[in-house]
This record gives sequence, C-alpha cells and structure tokens, in this order.
Amino acid sequence: MTDEAGVRLPRWLKPMNRAMAAVGRIGVSLPMALLTVPGRKTGKPRTTPVTPFEYHGDEYVLGGIPGADWVKNVQAADTAELKVRRRRRVVRLVEIPASESEPVLREFPRLVPTGVPIMIKSGVVTSDDPDEFAALAGRCVLFRIDDV
Repeated sequence: MTDEAGVRLPRWLKPMNRAMAAVGRIGVSLPMALLTVPGRKTGKPRTTPVTPFEYHGDEYVLGGIPGADWVKNVQAADTAELKVRRRRRVVRLVEIPASESEPVLREFPRLVPTGVPIMIKSGVVTSDDPDEFAALAGRCVLFRIDDV
C-alpha cells in the first residue's frame, strides 16, 4: 500500500497501531505514548502510538510517514490527549516550520533509535544517517508538544 506522498506503507503498520492502542487503553504500560485526537472528518477520537522525544528541553513527536492520517488529524485539531504509561495530559501539538526542524530531525536517529527501522521499512529513509533525517524537513511534519 502506498500513500499519496509515494511512501510505501508496511502492510502491518495500521493493524499494529490498532493493537498497540488497544493494549495501551487497557492499562498495559507501553514503551511509547498513545496520542488521541479527534478525527478531522468524524470528530471521533482516533488513537495512534507515537514516540515523544526531548531535544534542548522541549518535547517533540515526528510524523514519520508523510501524509499519515494522524498527522492530518492533529493539524485540524486544537488539542490532543497524550498518554504516557498511566499518565494522561492534554497537549497542543505545534507544527515546527521546515527551516527550524532540520537540527531536531538530524538528532532523531540518536534520540529515537526504535523509530528508525520503521522509517527505513516504509521507504522514508534508507539508513540512520543524520543528514538523511535532516533532509526530511518539509517532508515529514515535526510537532513540538506543549502542555495546555
């Protein structure tokens, strides 16, 4: 399956996201966070696993698959809920301009090594080279997580 940006989405990605969200909802502690945001068309809550990371004192999350539905939902929403382990908080995800996201993206492979294989398998990048991740600026959306 290929999305509108021409990225090859792994067949297992959506079912895995659904399963991880279900496991997290029943209270099992996950190595990632669950982001819940209203669907832009239905308004129904949509939950997806994400991996927040810290860079220079701010918390970020990367929309690592260009054109992902959850990214579009976040862009249309005012706030979202972020659940990390058993702690829930209301957040606003602020889209970082491409010109400012490059240094953060360059550090992504070091800060979130678990996210790199998914991006490679999806065809977003070909390696964990920091320059390749920096080049994603403007292609993949980077959000800063602000508490509301």
